[in-house]
Amino acid sequence: MATVGGRLAGCIAEQDHETSPARIVRTGTAALYVDRLPHYRNPLWRAVQHGREGGAVTSAIEALLLLSADGWLTGTWDDVLATSAEASALCQEHGYPLLAGMSLSYQALVAAARGEHDKTRALASQLASWGGPRRALILTQRACRARALDAAGRGDFETAYENAATVAPPGTLDYTPQGLWVLFDLVEAAMRTGRHDTARTHIQAVLETDVASLSPRLAMLVAGATALPDDGTNDAFERALTVPDATRWPFDLPRVHLTYGERLRRDRATSDARRHLSAAREIFNQLSAAPWVARASSELRATGQPAADDQRPDPGTLTPQQREIATLAAAGLTNKQIGERLYLSHRTVATHLYQIFPKLGVTSRAALRDALSSNEDRGGGPIARTRRPAWSATPHWGQAAAHSMNFSAHHRSASAALALRSCKAAGGSPCAFRRLWMQERDL
Repeated sequence: MATVGGRLAGCIAEQDHETSPARIVRTGTAALYVDRLPHYRNPLWRAVQHGREGGAVTSAIEALLLLSADGWLTGTWDDVLATSAEASALCQEHGYPLLAGMSLSYQALVAAARGEHDKTRALASQLASWGGPRRALILTQRACRARALDAAGRGDFETAYENAATVAPPGTLDYTPQGLWVLFDLVEAAMRTGRHDTARTHIQAVLETDVASLSPRLAMLVAGATALPDDGTNDAFERALTVPDATRWPFDLPRVHLTYGERLRRDRATSDARRHLSAAREIFNQLSAAPWVARASSELRATGQPAADDQRPDPGTLTPQQREIATLAAAGLTNKQIGERLYLSHRTVATHLYQIFPKLGVTSRAALRDALSSNEDRGGGPIARTRRPAWSATPHWGQAAAHSMNFSAHHRSASAALALRSCKAAGGSPCAFRRLWMQERDL
């Protein structure tokens, strides 16, 4: 593998002078699976620009998808929403439904990581309903990958296992390259659902295929996965956290910190557990990965240390939809009434409230009003804006717009764009855009 990696590095270096968008994309696809895309952004953007100027549209779409993959792995998730939305629009304009589905898959991953359960479910269903009948395995696998991530964030490890195992049957890695993306998810879910032998079988397959040699990120995940069933030593966790450039992968790294902190807490190594759990929580918070912040905060409280938001509740950490639900619940509306107003089921509202309570440091609906009011008293306004990483530039209405692009219904995109422009001009929230789009859709 080292020889192949060296050849690929040489190919990447030569792409600075490559003029063929198709060759740029082919090299980029190889770079994706060994985590070399951060060194390959300039050629990909050249391919995108070539398509924008009337050149090779297919290559431009594929380059945008590769940039979306790079943004997902490196934590620039608002950029992912922008590049995948552009790819989706080009697919609708030129008739590329399969590539459109791939663009939606990156939106589904961001939604899953940020706790937008309804959006994740809708996008995953869209991928599966189009890809299933056409045997487009890559789309059905990506739907399962998003569902697995969404379930793991909510602590539903049975659902996470079922979906991760659909992508990569336990004990196999040669089945599909997509198995690399759920390597850690599968082992964690297997351990958390009592499938210890299954977890060990999959780890053995990973070790035998020497996946760790492909990239530092995969080395980190392999070491972290290896540590999960090992109750005798934490050496594998330490190896995972000392791989070169671990901070370049800001969602994978805190997941290792989180599982290590959970292990240390169970072993009553409280001080060390707090250190790793705090590190995980801080990085998740920078990504606006709400369910993962909640998981780390819950573990911190179990060590006896209040999480930062427990000491100072801040509605600014909520997603736009969660803020609206919290405000309506604080006003006295029932779950059913909130659901009717926001086009959600009452069970979905209950799930959101379950996530909202620990983030605001409250345990009942009665305390929501005070938690929301405390932010207004600090000058944040009745509903504060969601905090985003410093590198984030895409406003949240863009996420709703990306969600609304349906590659199986071309005629709806013009209506969605019109609704988006209206909401943007009025300063509308994502939930307002969603309601307007649903009304437009049902006409």
